[in-house]
Amino acid sequence: MQQCENANTIKWPDNIIVCEVGPRDGLQNEKVLLPVEQKIELIERAAQAGAKIIEIGSFVHPKAVPQMADTDEVAKRISRVDGVEYRALVMNLRGLERAEAAGIRKAKLTASASRTHSLANINKTPEEVVRGFAKCAEYAAVHGLELSGAVSTSFGCSLEGQVDFGQVLSVLRCFHEIGVRELSLSDTTGMANPQQVYEYCMKVQAEFPDVTWVLHFHNTRGMGLANVMAGMLAGVKRYDACFAGLGGCPFAPGASGNIATEDLLHMCQEMRIATGYDLDKIISLGHYIRKIIGHDTDSFVLKAGKNSDIVKQK
Repeated sequence: MQQCENANTIKWPDNIIVCEVGPRDGLQNEKVLLPVEQKIELIERAAQAGAKIIEIGSFVHPKAVPQMADTDEVAKRISRVDGVEYRALVMNLRGLERAEAAGIRKAKLTASASRTHSLANINKTPEEVVRGFAKCAEYAAVHGLELSGAVSTSFGCSLEGQVDFGQVLSVLRCFHEIGVRELSLSDTTGMANPQQVYEYCMKVQAEFPDVTWVLHFHNTRGMGLANVMAGMLAGVKRYDACFAGLGGCPFAPGASGNIATEDLLHMCQEMRIATGYDLDKIISLGHYIRKIIGHDTDSFVLKAGKNSDIVKQK
């Protein structure tokens, strides 16, 4: 009886916001380098399918991530849809200046919560990395640009294991100090579990009530959607996802694909949680992406179809 009463008190959200990160996080780990025209097509089809936030690429050094070397041209040539936020990842002031020159008004800065991961990749502590973003924050304020921040390896690191929550808070505080008010907890290595996600989300919302929170999950160990549900129960409304479940991080050993956009949208549709997307269009986009990259992906819906497809067959 007690279990039934508790079940009746669960409050699922009426709607969530899903950011399509495929053009950046999905493609950055692919061996196939897509031409500018195909990248533009993917971005524009995502917008036509209902995406209101699209991460179009990253303005980083081409030697570091060659898959993103043409982001300047992609950003300049995409047909923008009113009401859609086109954002890009940057790592320094030069990247932010390039983004602005290409017409991007929203940039994401990222730092690792893991000291081991951060020192191994860029020889700086996470706090040093974020404090180095102060120039970006000053530039953005002067030029009317928006910034968001992402804390990678928030739930675990393949080099260090469990990342202490106090360390995550330390990095978040550094972002907050430079004025960033949209922050993402990112499970780069796919090590998060639902209980951890729920607890972290409740704690950070209490610590930073003026911040808009985003969750970014990889499905490395099959817990991506369960972690989304934990985030929902904690009151978080924004989630990153990637068409066809592509992805991975070139700087995080063992990281696999993101949660698939179509899997997340299908779950929400079954739960009557609005996303504003056309699921069929996203599924079509996912099939197209698998064709052009030339290999299978970890999307469940692309393999099995929607629940409603089974009903129609009967």
